[in-house]
Amino acid sequence: MQVIPVGPEAALVEVGEADAALGLALWARGRVPATEIVPAARTVLFDGLADPVALAGQLADWPGEAPTPEGEVVEVPVLYDGPDLATVAETWGLDGPDQVAGRHTEQEHLVAFCGFAPGFSYLTGHPALPEVPRRDTPRARVAPGSVALAGPFTGIYPSASPGGWQIVGRTEATLWDPTREPAALLPPGTRVRFVAA
Repeated sequence: MQVIPVGPEAALVEVGEADAALGLALWARGRVPATEIVPAARTVLFDGLADPVALAGQLADWPGEAPTPEGEVVEVPVLYDGPDLATVAETWGLDGPDQVAGRHTEQEHLVAFCGFAPGFSYLTGHPALPEVPRRDTPRARVAPGSVALAGPFTGIYPSASPGGWQIVGRTEATLWDPTREPAALLPPGTRVRFVAA
């Protein structure tokens, strides 16, 4: 673990992987006096610190473990009719595209971090399966609600945007609503189960 001061009131902590970053962020809430604690793929940003240099000492007791999921499970209904089902089925060694939904829904997922666009959550949850490659050529437009896979993650596009992930389905869930608290349906640490619609 490396602590890097990134401003007069902030520090970035490098931990190596998404599960560890989420684990550190969840553990630090209530223990580290920061106004914001933001996990990412391999780092955690601590902002609003009185003394960023003191952060390393405050994190010395962190056990270095991945998070234990807590709280209610958010169910996300998905119609598995995406254009990249065959690619995912082949990557996962399945007999056909119709088996992707079963494999994707059998595991509980966990939101590791958010990014890319407001409401876009990176979910872990299929560690025993091979990582899904990004598309060779990204799409110019991916429809809102598209459920897609890339690397070890599942993501749901909250709004129309370009994208290079493999689309397996779509949902009607509203991922980002600025009038809701929190605005993101799936903030870091949220347990998620995809349900075939």
